Amino acid sequence: MAEQEPVNIDDLYADATHWHVNTGGETIHAKRMPGRFRSLKWYASTLWILYMITPYFRWEGHQAILFDIPKRQFHLFSTTLWPQDIWMLSLVLILLAMTLFGLTAVIGRVWCGYFCFQTVWTDWFTWLEDKIEGNPVQRRKLDAAPWNARKIRLKLFKHTLWLLISIVTGVTFAAYFTDAFALWHSYLTLDAPMVAWVVLAAFIFGTYVFAGFMREQVCFWLCPYARIQSVMVDKDTELPTYDVARGEPRGKVRGAGSESRGDCIDCKLCVGVCPTGVDIREGMQEGCITCGMCIDACDSIMGKVDRPRGLIRYASEKVMAGEVLPPLFKRPRVIAYSTIFLLAVAGIVYGMTHIPPVELSVVHARQPLFIQMGNGTVQNKYTIKALNKTPAELHFKLTVEGVDGIKIVGEAGNGIVLEAGKMIPFHLFLAAEPGVLKGKKMPIHFVLESLESPVIRMEYESVFIGPAGY
Repeated sequence: MAEQEPVNIDDLYADATHWHVNTGGETIHAKRMPGRFRSLKWYASTLWILYMITPYFRWEGHQAILFDIPKRQFHLFSTTLWPQDIWMLSLVLILLAMTLFGLTAVIGRVWCGYFCFQTVWTDWFTWLEDKIEGNPVQRRKLDAAPWNARKIRLKLFKHTLWLLISIVTGVTFAAYFTDAFALWHSYLTLDAPMVAWVVLAAFIFGTYVFAGFMREQVCFWLCPYARIQSVMVDKDTELPTYDVARGEPRGKVRGAGSESRGDCIDCKLCVGVCPTGVDIREGMQEGCITCGMCIDACDSIMGKVDRPRGLIRYASEKVMAGEVLPPLFKRPRVIAYSTIFLLAVAGIVYGMTHIPPVELSVVHARQPLFIQMGNGTVQNKYTIKALNKTPAELHFKLTVEGVDGIKIVGEAGNGIVLEAGKMIPFHLFLAAEPGVLKGKKMPIHFVLESLESPVIRMEYESVFIGPAGY
């Protein structure tokens, strides 16, 4: 048996040894360049403005979107969701997950590059930094310069704006769970509850530190999605890709041997604009968030040196290998994600259009299952919970159907009043004469019917239990 050759660790990791991964020892000052992907990034980030302003919209006398945890209600414009409707939240989470997975399978980490709050807030922070302290070269010089009045003034101004954004971010998040205007008043008058101060402090710290200092380090070391993205992409996924065959060997446009060189002039501008410091020419890496900034940079250089654009472009591994990219409807992952997505949408639409105005639940008492009275009648005890989801007080009558001769004992048979937005629990007894019982367990229906117009009718199936032998 031939002796197995030892594994060369250097060869095993040859593909990764030339990657440069910033582990936090340096601050990346990415150059900001105009371009189609830069514009797309701006447009995508403006969607987060909706997050900042939505809590201040009013709708029918209340906050348009409000997670009212103390009252266990979720107000979504004209719709109010209750804990009984929590299954729709599960479908929403599934829908969002399938959207994220599907986009990743098709065009990579587009969420990270354009929509992620970490990316967007970091982009806003660095935009302010660029306006206040200057371009990347000027910022590096300022960081290395000794402290003086100018440096203190610029740094203080920048960090003040960062803190203001962090404060607004924290207050806005808390405003989704209570009245936004009352929350601002409580903060400004220092009368906010402790939980409100804790939420604000956590968001100020997280936003200020993550977006202002850690930046790409959050993507490298804290974000779980950055770690699992590799299992979501395949050879059909289109990613920012460097055309090695066209670009190599690198070199200047003019000079000795320029005829045999590739289109890449080794200007390193693609690295200079990358917010995570990735050199896309070294292949796909964990730090690449597929934002396309390197494409804008390379296209601008190709236009200046009179070479075709697209040296760096969105392309799949199959396309770069000369194969044909299959259509979306023939890709198994896309089909699976799309199917689950559509099922989740259908479930949410059904749930939103079939929210009952009143929720009814009936629980049969376990101990004892029945009571046999001295006159021979059999009684069963039930706990009934009725939730009025409407904003008005409602009056109902409660009846029992399914078995003739079973009657409601007590005041519940005279009518029930359900207050607006409240759950009313109460107990009631059903009584049956011995001759009515046809078996040990008989199915019955509780019917709750409103006295107002339009009529609201709710039914709940239960059982009436009697002694054996009837």
